[in-house]
Amino acid sequence: MAIRISGRDRLADIQAEDANEPRLIVETGLDRRIAEIIEPVIVPMGYKLVRVRLLNQNGLTLQVMAERNDGTMTVEDCEALSMAISPVLDVEDPVDKAYHLEMSSPGIDRPMVRRSDFSRWQGHVVKCETSVLLDNRKRFRGKIAEVDAEGFTLERDQVAYGESPRVIIPFSALAEAKLVLTDDLIRDALRADKLAKAEAANQNEQSDDE
Repeated sequence: MAIRISGRDRLADIQAEDANEPRLIVETGLDRRIAEIIEPVIVPMGYKLVRVRLLNQNGLTLQVMAERNDGTMTVEDCEALSMAISPVLDVEDPVDKAYHLEMSSPGIDRPMVRRSDFSRWQGHVVKCETSVLLDNRKRFRGKIAEVDAEGFTLERDQVAYGESPRVIIPFSALAEAKLVLTDDLIRDALRADKLAKAEAANQNEQSDDE
């Protein structure tokens, strides 16, 4: 018996696979403990954890950055996640001081924490830091030229004398990475967000018709 898989089902499978994609860059110490508490709560809800940081802001602020599997994130999404994770954090009680929970989207100049982030934003400028020396330095900035399973090739926008204009950065050596805000990035990010929201609206309409 043949089983027909709809486009919506294929998209759901892709999004589920993306949700299970591990992060290349993870927290340490208390931040990591908090991330381990939060992630199992938000993934079944259709979200991906981007980053957790406990900051000395406004007393003490727990900043949780997340996004939907399609890359979008609304104010309503932030409210839903805040309501979902607050009770769990209250029970686990990882922070022994009073703190303010701040839920946010990654933003346009987002942290890059998964392989798919680099594939999605290939052609855009990123600044990154490695845990080991590559070409006698640890900090790099340039355009993402190529991406494969092992790492990405960066076209430097500032090349010092004697340096190669391109450098291959293994994902295993990556310590931190973030997109650089440019006009091209703003344009493409807004376009991607518009397409994702249109696709979500279309799926909802199809669900209502069934």
